[in-house]
Amino acid sequence: MRNVLLCLLTAGLLTCCTKPKERIPPSMSMETSSGKMIVYQMMPRLFGNKNTTNKRFGSKEENGVGKFNDINAAALGGIKGMGVTHVWYTGIIEHTSLTDYTAYGILLDDPDIVKGIAGSPYAIKDYYDVDPDLAVDVLNRMAEFEQLVERTHDQGLKVIIDFVPNHVARAYKSDAKPPGVIDLGAKDDTSVSFSPNNNFYYLPGQSFTPPSDLRTASVEGFGKKDGNFEETPAKVTGNDQFTASPKLTDWYETVKLNYGVDIQNGRKTYFDPVPDTWMKMKDILLFWTDKKVDGFRCDMVEMVPVEFWSWVIPQIKVVNPDIVFVAEVYNPSEYRNYIDNGKFNYLYDKVQLYDSLRLLISGQRSTTGIDQIQQSNSGINGNMLHFLENHDEQRIASNFFAGDPWKAAPAMVISATIDRGPVMIYFGQEFGEPGLGNEGFQEDDGRTTIYDYWGVPQHQKWMNNGKFNGELLSLEEKQLHQFYTDLLNLAASSPAIVQGDYIDLTEYNINAGNFSEKIHAFLRYSGEERLLMVTNFSQVNQDIKVQIPKEAVSALSLDPNGIYIARDLLWREVEVGLSKDFMFEMKCKPYSSFIFKIK
Repeated sequence: MRNVLLCLLTAGLLTCCTKPKERIPPSMSMETSSGKMIVYQMMPRLFGNKNTTNKRFGSKEENGVGKFNDINAAALGGIKGMGVTHVWYTGIIEHTSLTDYTAYGILLDDPDIVKGIAGSPYAIKDYYDVDPDLAVDVLNRMAEFEQLVERTHDQGLKVIIDFVPNHVARAYKSDAKPPGVIDLGAKDDTSVSFSPNNNFYYLPGQSFTPPSDLRTASVEGFGKKDGNFEETPAKVTGNDQFTASPKLTDWYETVKLNYGVDIQNGRKTYFDPVPDTWMKMKDILLFWTDKKVDGFRCDMVEMVPVEFWSWVIPQIKVVNPDIVFVAEVYNPSEYRNYIDNGKFNYLYDKVQLYDSLRLLISGQRSTTGIDQIQQSNSGINGNMLHFLENHDEQRIASNFFAGDPWKAAPAMVISATIDRGPVMIYFGQEFGEPGLGNEGFQEDDGRTTIYDYWGVPQHQKWMNNGKFNGELLSLEEKQLHQFYTDLLNLAASSPAIVQGDYIDLTEYNINAGNFSEKIHAFLRYSGEERLLMVTNFSQVNQDIKVQIPKEAVSALSLDPNGIYIARDLLWREVEVGLSKDFMFEMKCKPYSSFIFKIK
């Protein structure tokens, strides 16, 4: 563990820390509450894959593929042990792929409209089916998914899956739809560009021309990208591209769904009567709710009218009042709209906290900006879902991001503890997965591919051929996993974090000259539990003072004549004494982080 622990010098107290060899998780003796939502995102296709070949554009036979059944009780127990409450299974619903399942009655996709070999999990080709890649017995694939849901619930965990409402695969066709269900687009009037009764948008008189992808055009065994995919009239591409010739960087493999908004004519809306697309998407949500999933992570919700969410989410919650809806959003000015009117439980906090923390790690941002974010989201902080990794973002340990997983430890502490909202990690993050290699369509970009068959090396060490015991991990990798385990368990159970209030100490102490803009400090408190988080984003040692101002002393109900100590709950080897004016001094090593409990 690089430069994480430190020596603390306080008034009359010197405490030195060294890197621990093996540590027992800290006791959760504090009073617990109802808990905080801790999300573990995984792609089952990658999560259960034991194959280490990792050939660029390799087939599932060459590179391997994880199955529902690989996510066994040992895996789920290990995830649960990290403090996780919800598992987000990414890529469950059947999507386009170049793997041939025609023997099972599944249409083969045209290579012109598939990204990579395994295909994008966000190019849904059948909303009523699961990915055949994930089944041991393809004909029994839905039952295998239902068994995974049951196993997950047996471990006391809840299930989240993706709902992709804005677009579907360009060759969408359901072969597993329930009786009476009519396919998206089956009754569209394709002679007009827009009709509120249509499910898609069209470009009459034009034929779709797929972009040229030289990377996969010559990959053997998967057909050719010959540009001959036939689509007339052309449908509008998923990322609102009203062109018959989208670019390679567009979502060319998908088509935009029509929710009754005439995008080309001033975005005029036709919501009365309720558009057919609304009804079809509600039925899809009800179908998966009936499969006992506990939540939906909703993709690109801002590309779908908020009126749809306001209409559909309450109807799903009539069936299951506890089901949660998480929105992928990127416009902070719309946050309150999607909570108040859209009825979402939680929103991505990407462009505010994630982006700020990433810039802090790279030395490009001041810590004072964090409280500005918290103040801007006053009243909805508990609705913001925090993360440092997901399938869209570059891995922390990659050279495109921090290059060292420990550099993100302070950012992870802030993400997990700064407010009542959920926190999420992406599988492999807890072991320092760097996302190395040119997997195929995504090339070498510091991300773990979502388009191709692949193994995830750091995760595979923990998996240990299905034992999920971590025996193959190095000492440092075990310590990183322990850090995440301790942090997330603390975040999930501490009353101060789960339900407490927040006070920023950063600006006050910077203005007082106590520390630099590389240091961040704040309080979380509830009843008798008072926590003080201190993090250092500097790559050098920092000699700092931390003072709790009078207003915060009063808010925490601290006795001005009392004697207080602060003991670190994260590393459990540091204790400092507070002076009469509620100040202590410390030497922070690079990228160090602490959660002090004031007693």
